[in-house]
Amino acid sequence: MNIKPYVAIARPDHWFKNGFMILGMIFAVFIKPDVLNTRWYIPIIIAVVVACLVASSNYVINEILDAPGDKQHPAKKNRPIPSGRIFLPFAYTEWIVLAVVGLIIAYYLGHSFFIVSLIFWLMGIIYNIPPFRTKDVPYIDVLSEAINNPLRLLLGWFAIIPNSIPPVSLIIAYWMAGAFFMGVKRFAEYRAINDTETLVKYRKSFRYYNERRLLFSIFYYAVTCSFFFGIFIINYHLELIICAPFFLVFFSCYLRLGFDPDSLAQTPEHLYKYTKLMIYLAVCLICFIILMFTKIEFLYEFFKIVPYNIESLWVY
Repeated sequence: MNIKPYVAIARPDHWFKNGFMILGMIFAVFIKPDVLNTRWYIPIIIAVVVACLVASSNYVINEILDAPGDKQHPAKKNRPIPSGRIFLPFAYTEWIVLAVVGLIIAYYLGHSFFIVSLIFWLMGIIYNIPPFRTKDVPYIDVLSEAINNPLRLLLGWFAIIPNSIPPVSLIIAYWMAGAFFMGVKRFAEYRAINDTETLVKYRKSFRYYNERRLLFSIFYYAVTCSFFFGIFIINYHLELIICAPFFLVFFSCYLRLGFDPDSLAQTPEHLYKYTKLMIYLAVCLICFIILMFTKIEFLYEFFKIVPYNIESLWVY
């Protein structure tokens, strides 16, 4: 038996999405900096392993149940299952084994971490398996897949602080950011295939979608993300307002990417090919981390905001 197709349907190349856990970890350290005096790296390593295993379980069931539709897609028809390189009983076994192993490990990081890991896996069921199969419902398909973003944020947070939750404003902003990226992906797919009959066979939600509706939804996700991120900034760390315009530039560039012929926005795991965009994002993230642990006092005087009572590493 060739094991490569079974590795492929677990999509290890998508594990980079677990990088969305990083913000949860950073904010946990911001709220509780004394964790750095402990062996904090051990639960983080375990948390990343759990996220990869549970995500791969979801990817496997996604590959299994999407295979009939993937046969209608110009590129996805070459995936292991549509191309006939997978024995389905083995694939279903892989789905269960990855989930069981991941959830058993998650249990040892505490009840909160385990519950979020379980929800993370259950969302894969809701997204893919009838009678739920939310991926076939317009807009709900984007929102139910994008909810994995805040779930990853919570996994990063609970790996460090197991007994409290991060701000709801940050959770919603993270959710809407994920919805924005997924909306651009749908928009890019719509433009790339550009045939209603083929699109509907590939994904039923395209029966309702068109360019105009997709662009309206993308705009809504971006505005809602900005609104709740603004609430988070004002309530917790005003210094982050400095990097907000730079992230908005990234959002704009990403939307522009969706207009490209055969856009890589259809396959976010390949975005590393856009070197300049990735370098820009890396710079934005570095600035975000630095500002997270910096206090700039005149900003609070200028905006007349009462600062959150957390000691910063750097004060200006």
